[in-house]
Amino acid sequence: MRIGLLGTGPWARAAYAPALAGHGSLEFTGVWGRRPAAAVELAEEYGVRAYDDVEALFADVDAVAVALPPAVQAELAVRAAAAGRHLLLDKPLALGVAEGRAVVEAAERAQVASVVFFTTRFQSEPEEWIAEQAGTGGWFTARAQWLGSVFTDESPFAASPWRREKGALWDVGPHALSVLLPVLGDVRRVAAAVHGPADTVHLVLEHATGATSTVTLSLTAPPAAAGADVELRGAAGVTLLPRSAEGAVPALSRAADALVTAARTGRRHPCDAAFALRVTELLTEAETLLGKDVG
Repeated sequence: MRIGLLGTGPWARAAYAPALAGHGSLEFTGVWGRRPAAAVELAEEYGVRAYDDVEALFADVDAVAVALPPAVQAELAVRAAAAGRHLLLDKPLALGVAEGRAVVEAAERAQVASVVFFTTRFQSEPEEWIAEQAGTGGWFTARAQWLGSVFTDESPFAASPWRREKGALWDVGPHALSVLLPVLGDVRRVAAAVHGPADTVHLVLEHATGATSTVTLSLTAPPAAAGADVELRGAAGVTLLPRSAEGAVPALSRAADALVTAARTGRRHPCDAAFALRVTELLTEAETLLGKDVG
């Protein structure tokens, strides 16, 4: 499968480019970016073509991987799907429900495969744990914390405009939801959403299985407090999401595996654009409640 990369920022460089270049079932074909000089630099590093016209890249590939801000991603994903290209996307799918739905509808019309890279869902130990807990059932409640320290000099994402504007809800909220939904079922209602310090938010979710969960999200936690934890409590006892020693590149390679398989078989992956749209809907619901909290 020939695949092109859209994006030249820190995430494209750290995760996407090395994962695509090192994948045995992909032919890393080229790079397009909003900054042509950065596209040339990244393309030269991997010995591929730099494109100054995204439509020209679409014409030369079977699939695209997108490492761009979500508002930019949604528009380009629709265009790529319309060109018949399979989609390896990042979370969040979009910053609005209408934009996310447009991606899903474009992929369905073109009958192309889509996989959205929720990192934890493609790390081997967490992936196995999620499947095991989903099969166990009987969960009473869950507690999820996704705490980062992004806006520091050491972080490659400190200057990210969309993260500064949208905060933890939209950046790490998708990670928490991607773990909770397959285990506890869809969210019937975001029962509460309140602000904490800086960009920190606290959510209470009611799930279709009758379980409830609480979620704490932050990009502005003290570095010593940063980390991600999920705890489940139910009839089977108490269990914690295992930590993964894997970085983003191996997980992204598995996401690429999933895209290749979905494209070959025509079977949807659980982390496809439709799932990511559901996450976007829930984030939007929470954002609405947070706006009322401010008022």
